Amino acid sequence: MKAALSFALFGATSALAAKSLSSVQRITNLPTVPNKFIVEVTEASNIPSKRDVGTPHEQLYRSLAERKISFDVHKEYDAPGIFVGAALTLANAQDVASILKTEGVVAIRPIRSYPRPVPVSSKTCAPGDAGLPDSESTHITTGVDKLHAKGITGKGIQIGILDTGIDYTHPSLGGGFGAGFKVAGGYDLVGDAYTGANAPVPDSDPLDQCAGHGTHVAGIIGANPGNEFNISGVAYDSTIYAYRIFGCDGSVNDDVIVDGLLRGVKDGADILTLSLGGSDGWTEGTGSVVSSRIAASGKIVTIAAGNEGASGSWFTSSPGNGIDTISVASSDNTVIPLQSLTVDGVTHDPIVYYDTFPLAINETLPLYATSNDTTIVDDACNGTLPDSTPDLSGFVVLVRRGSCAFVDKLANIAAFGAKTALIYELSVLTGSLNGNGFAGIEVGNFSAVLIQAEDGVFLGQQLAAGKSIKVTFPQSGAGVQFPSTTGGLVSTFTTYGPTNDFYFKPAITAPGGDILSTYPIPLGTWRLDSGTSMATPFLAGSAALYLSVKGKTPSVAKGARTVFQATSKPISSSLTDGDPFQTVTQQGAGLVQVYDAIFGTTLLSRTELILNDTAHFTGPQKFTVKNAGKTAKSYTLSHVPAGTAVTIDAGSILPALGPVPLSTSYASVKFNSNKFILSPGQSHDVVATITPPAGIDATTFPVYSGFIHVTSGAESVHATYLGLAASVKDKQVVDNTDIVFGITIPALLDSTGNVQDAPINYTFVGEDAPTVLWRQAFGTPLLRLDLVPANTSFTPTLNKRTPISFVTKKGGSFAQVSTVGALLEQPYLGRNDEGDLSQNTLVLTNTFANGTVIPNGSYKVLLRALRVTGDATKEADYESWLSPIFGIAA
Repeated sequence: MKAALSFALFGATSALAAKSLSSVQRITNLPTVPNKFIVEVTEASNIPSKRDVGTPHEQLYRSLAERKISFDVHKEYDAPGIFVGAALTLANAQDVASILKTEGVVAIRPIRSYPRPVPVSSKTCAPGDAGLPDSESTHITTGVDKLHAKGITGKGIQIGILDTGIDYTHPSLGGGFGAGFKVAGGYDLVGDAYTGANAPVPDSDPLDQCAGHGTHVAGIIGANPGNEFNISGVAYDSTIYAYRIFGCDGSVNDDVIVDGLLRGVKDGADILTLSLGGSDGWTEGTGSVVSSRIAASGKIVTIAAGNEGASGSWFTSSPGNGIDTISVASSDNTVIPLQSLTVDGVTHDPIVYYDTFPLAINETLPLYATSNDTTIVDDACNGTLPDSTPDLSGFVVLVRRGSCAFVDKLANIAAFGAKTALIYELSVLTGSLNGNGFAGIEVGNFSAVLIQAEDGVFLGQQLAAGKSIKVTFPQSGAGVQFPSTTGGLVSTFTTYGPTNDFYFKPAITAPGGDILSTYPIPLGTWRLDSGTSMATPFLAGSAALYLSVKGKTPSVAKGARTVFQATSKPISSSLTDGDPFQTVTQQGAGLVQVYDAIFGTTLLSRTELILNDTAHFTGPQKFTVKNAGKTAKSYTLSHVPAGTAVTIDAGSILPALGPVPLSTSYASVKFNSNKFILSPGQSHDVVATITPPAGIDATTFPVYSGFIHVTSGAESVHATYLGLAASVKDKQVVDNTDIVFGITIPALLDSTGNVQDAPINYTFVGEDAPTVLWRQAFGTPLLRLDLVPANTSFTPTLNKRTPISFVTKKGGSFAQVSTVGALLEQPYLGRNDEGDLSQNTLVLTNTFANGTVIPNGSYKVLLRALRVTGDATKEADYESWLSPIFGIAA
């Protein structure tokens, strides 16, 4: 669907919009919480003795009061060495600039809201269900099974989980809470009723029996072996602390996340894990900054990379964007838990059908085919069922895939009473554009499953030959471990990087597709979920195994990401020989190999080689190889490229939707020496000179990547590189096309939601106000909307493709045009989602952002967006748009 949408979009014109303008809600929808900020202040130890006495917080509040800044405090943070500050609500958001100039203030950042984590797919499991994958499939592919066999199970390591809380009454999670239990501590920071839009009501009990996500995460880390599903957590002897930061519904805000992170550090966590986030593309959010500082202090912090792979590149998720955190991508399980049916009347093995659990049919039923021709291309589509078709209510109906939607076929057979259908995949020999392989299908409210082509053809031919066939759906014992056609590959839902400021996200991959784990008892006890939310605790558990062997010192923890990346296994883009490796922007360094990380004896000093863009290129990369073994080793260097990600559609300014196209135009690498020998304890400096791919279209902003392997016998480690074969400053950041709405944007919408194309006066009574509509085609470090006089006249950059030269003047002007006042200033704004074609809107009021009333009169809105790596003091580095005239008649 995404690929088809991409084709339709970029062939669109104003006559064929991808989205109706009427779908735009007349609300301000920016990703930050209005008027709420987190202020970071200097630590007490850094306050000169000549300053007023009092804590840094008291000095901040006193200074703000002296400046007559009105504020409310709703959270204080006091973690010297990591973060000291306070979460404030400002009566006037324009006081931000004044606060930033206040002595002792380090930074002020807007509070962002993050949605509650939702798995990509999810199914409740019950005891007796067959065909579910046990955890050994994921443990085997990562080496966890070999560590368990050695008795390495994470004992002595404390892991803090920031999530929806945990149902610690679950027997596989210890059955209790507190000292001596698996879930030994934690805190509920929010309460059941918290939604992100109201005040938290904290308490000391992190029990969750209404949401479930955190319980699933906890089981991936710590489920006790010996349960009814024969699964075990990655580090099932580790100690878990639960920090509940979500209520039963709704979102969570930055101020709560920071509180949970700092509480985890105070409680002594060795590892903190967060299976949450929201795409913003920047490393600058408070949650990202605090997470990164915690990691830099000597803790391991694992955070989900995100599930927005369909939305294309440059869409990384915070707080996983934290520079020193480990952002985790997902790989698909190597087996899929499916069910099988049995047939009577002909000789045939049980037939696998694509469903995790048995169809709820307890009787043996005869099989009826809607056509005797197994090559028919429009079976059961409109007009193909004859009037002679019998009452199908007592049959299971066999239908061939093709020509029309599944729900159309099912509606047609339901008209004759059919209740259950088997849809068979297309024959390899006949083929069709409808055939997408053996996979799950969307059938609406109908009862239908997919079977494989050869099974469907066999049944159809036997029925055509006059055989009477009956089918049975066993309710237990008929599950199968079906080899996944994508097993071991990066899950397509994994979000693509890199960050807009070109950091390495995601960092690494862990199993996250089709993962069976614990769930709150009232909600089903066990559940099969997919998402980077599942991969993240797997990596946290892997880190626990690592620390339990290597020790918990800060130096070991700070080096863990490098070791995991060096020993990981690069992942191909497909299971077809000869296809390129998946871009590093989606897989990071590869699939984690925990056993090799712990017992490998070749160490690399660096594993993230960031080359930047062509304007800031750093081609020669140096890293050190150390022989930590007990014998001399001969090493060979080699270069293995990954597919170059074509991140922007050719001829467009909008991102290519996922799966992001891969080019086989690769970078080239030269080494200072290809071979060397190291004695035990000896090191060697490798200098890899990397040259970007030649002849590739820079307007598609291709991100090239690959691996530099260091091999000695059977042991191989690698450093991973990442670069952009274009200048990121050349990337247009504001969408000025008509692709999405059929009208050129940005635009000013009138009070009815239509485009304003002539001057209009607004009363600002009720809904009588204009709305600014725009989309970000790329992230911007700074977005401003200002009010300017109605007679303002200049040529904005968004009305032409090439920037114009502006005359720089200090303050209150742009392109020699005076600005009347600020309407909005938004730092580090990410791009809009091309998956759902989201947009930004700002409903204007008759006040400036600082709360003062705008005088009645005629005005325009000036929008400015700074290009990435642009100089905020240079007007030529901004894109600009000027609205039509509108009047304020309040």
